[in-house]
Amino acid sequence: MAQKRDYYEVLGVDRKADDDTIKKAYRKLALDNHPDRNPGNAAAEKRFKESAEAYAVLSDGEKRARYDQFGHAGVEGPQGGGPSFQSAEDVFAAFGDLFGGNGGFFEQFFGGGRRSRGRRGASLKVDIELTLEEVATGCKRTIEIKRPTPCEKCGGNGCKAGTQPKKCKTCSGHGRVLRQQGFFQVQQTCPTCDGAGKQIDEPCTACKGRGTSPKSSPLDLTIPAGIETGHTQRIAGQGEPGDGGGPPGDLVIVLHVKEHEVFTRYGDDLLMQSRISFRQAVTGDELEIPTITGETVTMQIPAGTQPGEKLRVRNHGLPRGDGGGRGNLVVQVQIDVPKKFTSEQEELLRKFDELDGRKGKKNGKKTIFEKVKDIFS
Repeated sequence: MAQKRDYYEVLGVDRKADDDTIKKAYRKLALDNHPDRNPGNAAAEKRFKESAEAYAVLSDGEKRARYDQFGHAGVEGPQGGGPSFQSAEDVFAAFGDLFGGNGGFFEQFFGGGRRSRGRRGASLKVDIELTLEEVATGCKRTIEIKRPTPCEKCGGNGCKAGTQPKKCKTCSGHGRVLRQQGFFQVQQTCPTCDGAGKQIDEPCTACKGRGTSPKSSPLDLTIPAGIETGHTQRIAGQGEPGDGGGPPGDLVIVLHVKEHEVFTRYGDDLLMQSRISFRQAVTGDELEIPTITGETVTMQIPAGTQPGEKLRVRNHGLPRGDGGGRGNLVVQVQIDVPKKFTSEQEELLRKFDELDGRKGKKNGKKTIFEKVKDIFS
C-alpha cells in the first residue's frame, strides 16, 4: 500500500500555519482540482480527495495535535477518528460551509435541496429623441412599452382550453436532470422542458403554447435638463417578466439629441452665428440675441469687432450636469459689407480714411476702404 503524503505537504503550508491559512490553502486546492473543472483527470480527483482528508485533520485542534505527535497513525482507525471519504458527496457534506454554506455549492453539483429560482427576464431597450429645447429645460415623456403578458385566453399556462400541463417525463417535474461525471453527479437544466418541469401536449391557439402575448403599457419618464446624446437610463424591473418566477429584466432608455437649426452644442456651451453691419462692427452697438429657452438677451458689440470674432453671453447655454449653473452662449460675428458701393458711399469711406489720418498710408498700411474691398472682393 502506498505511503500517505504528509498532510502539511499536501496543503502546501508550514507546520506552524494558523487555522485561517490552512482553510485558505484547502479551499484553493479543492476548487482548482474540482472534477467538474478537470473532467476525466484521475490525478486531479485524487488531489481533491487527498486535500479534503488533510484539511479534516489539520482543521481539528485535537486531531492535529495527535497527528503532530504520532503522524498518520495518530488519526487512523476507530480511535483516531480519521476521515474516510468514499465520494465527493462525503467531502462537501463535511466542508460545505467553505463553499457558500447550506449546501449551495453542494447542491449545484449533486442535485440536493430545492430547485433554483427561475430565469431573469430579458432587458428591453428604447431609444428616445429629444430637441435641444427639451435638453435646456428638462421634460417629461410618456412612452409605450410592449412586454409579454399572461395570455388572456389560457390564463398563462399555455394550454388549450380544457387541458392542463403535464409533468415532464424526463425530469419527473423537477426541471433538472443529473449527469454522471466521474464520481460526481452534475445537475443540469432538463433539455425536454427547459427547466419548467412540465410539458404541454395541446398548446393554446392564441399564444402557441408560450403562455404570453405582447401588450403595450404606458410608462411616464422624467428626463433631467442637460442630457447629452448617448446618455443611458436604466429602470430596474421594467423589462420582460422572468420565467418560472424569476425576476423581471430592466428597461434601458438611450437618449439622442437632434441637431438644431440655429445652435450648435459644445458640451454645456451653445454656439450661434449672427450678422452685423460694417458700421456696427466699427463703432459698436447693442444687438438682440435669441436664446435656447425662447427669450432674447441684449449683447454688447464692442467697437472694432473683427469678422469671425466670438462674443460670449454668460449663463445662457445649457444646464450643467452637476447642477452648477449653465454654460455660455457664444455668438460668432459675421460682418455684412456691400460688394458694390454707390459713389456717395465710396466718397464717405474715403473721407473716413482722411479723418482717420494719412499717417497710416505713409507707413504703407492699407486704408479702411482698401481693407473692406480686400475682405469682400
